[in-house]
Order: sequence, then structure tokens, then C-alpha cells
Amino acid sequence: MKNPTTFTFGSQTVQRLGYGAMKITGPGVWGYPSDHDGALAVLRRAVELGVDFVDTADAYGPYVSEELIFEALHPYGAVKIATKAGLVRTGPNVWATCGVPDYLRQECEMSLRRLGQESLDLFQLHRIDQRIDRDEQFGLLRALLDEGKVKAIGLSNVNVEEIQAARKIVPVVTVQNRFNLTDRTSEPVLEYCESEGIGFIPWHPVDSGQLARPGGPLDSLATQHGISVAQLSLAWLLQRSPVMVPIPGTTSVAHLEENWAVRALEIDKATLDAVEAAAR
Repeated sequence: MKNPTTFTFGSQTVQRLGYGAMKITGPGVWGYPSDHDGALAVLRRAVELGVDFVDTADAYGPYVSEELIFEALHPYGAVKIATKAGLVRTGPNVWATCGVPDYLRQECEMSLRRLGQESLDLFQLHRIDQRIDRDEQFGLLRALLDEGKVKAIGLSNVNVEEIQAARKIVPVVTVQNRFNLTDRTSEPVLEYCESEGIGFIPWHPVDSGQLARPGGPLDSLATQHGISVAQLSLAWLLQRSPVMVPIPGTTSVAHLEENWAVRALEIDKATLDAVEAAAR
């Protein structure tokens, strides 16, 4: 049975293939991109193709990704923007956790301002700060939801126990963890999300490492079908679970179009089973 093409979180329904807007920033996810107009073109082309779910974070740039999304896409129409808070940036490739409730509230307010929204479509805790009582962090998320500052709440980089703890305080509609063919450590989280109807947003979705080497198992399977290894990896993710919502990112319009074309691919079960076997 073919998985559905859409996923509904809360009262919002999106295509089950989005766009991750981390890469449209500068090197080290720091500063502005060298090709400002190119970044805008990728965002606009994504929406032209049918992408209606764009994932970003205050930490991307920082702030740059949100600013570019506003410039390229506002007003958003049917496009849903997911953002995050909970990591601070002090330089390229430097990520520090900060879950102080007042800080999270500030970043929510600033994301609202940068994105030009009255209520964020999806606000995600980028990472639980282990130095702060996690219930205080979850409680702040609940307050933002109750106040209408956000429409839905998600978590990122969490385990099953942490999701369960959060759900005692605030409804959780999505979880964003690293997951791909070569990194399956979040398999228990994915299984929990599927059982509970929670959206699972895999980051680094097409990282296939040595499996993708020329002449390797994925390369051979992809060549047989006349597609790229990235397309094969995305196709595998989409069939893996009906709650899976991959968000591949790119700075190339051509690569974006290649990723989106996966939705029209019909890959037989034997091939997908072979991908699964190679990954395991």
C-alpha cells in the first residue's frame, strides 16, 4: 500500500516532502550567502514546484535564513514555515544550547518579527537544555501555544522518554531528529512517532556515506532505475513511514527539482527492500 502524499500536524496539512533552509546561509551556517539572489531563487522555485513546508531556525545564520524566507516568500499563502529556538551561535559551526525560558520567548517574538507572522505555524525546541529544568522549557512552549504566539509545537534531537515527558505538558505534533540510511539511531523515536501519529522530520535525510560510493550498492540500484542516489534515498525515506516528512536542503535549483521529482517516482518494493538490506 502506497503511503499518503500529505501529513497533517495539528490542523495544518502539508506535502510529505519539504525544504530545509539551513544551507541558504553562509559557510558554517554563518552569515549571509555569497549568492543572495540565488538563495531567493531556490526558495521561490521550491514553492512554484509545490513545496508547502519550509523548515528553518533562528540559529541558521543566525537569523539569516528567516530573513531570506521573508524576503522571498512573504506573504506565505498556503506555505507553512517551521522554525526553531534553543541554540545560540557565537561563530561558524559553533552551536551552544540555551533553553532559558525567557530566551526562548524572546526568540519566538523575534522569529515572529523576522518572518512577518502573527503566529508561528510550527515552533520547535531545537534542543533540550540539560542545565535547565526541562519542564520549565516545555512549560514555556505551552504558554506560547496558549497565548496564540504559535499554532503547533515540535521537538528536535530528542529520545522517546523526552517526548513523553514533554507531552505531559504540551501537545507535540512533530519531532525532528537525524535519520538517514546510514544513521538509524532514532529508529525507536520514529516508531514511537508513527504509533502516536506524530510527524517525524529527518534532518540530513540523504546522507548515505559509503553506501553511495561509485559502484556501491546504492549507486548500482540508482543506476538501474536511471535516478540519483539522493533520489533513491529520499524514496526509501518516504516509503519507510507515513509520518516521515523529509526536508532536503540545497542551494541549487537543479538539485531542488531533482529532489522534488522523487514524488512522481514509482520504485518497486524489491528495489526498496534491496536498499533496506544494504543499509542494514
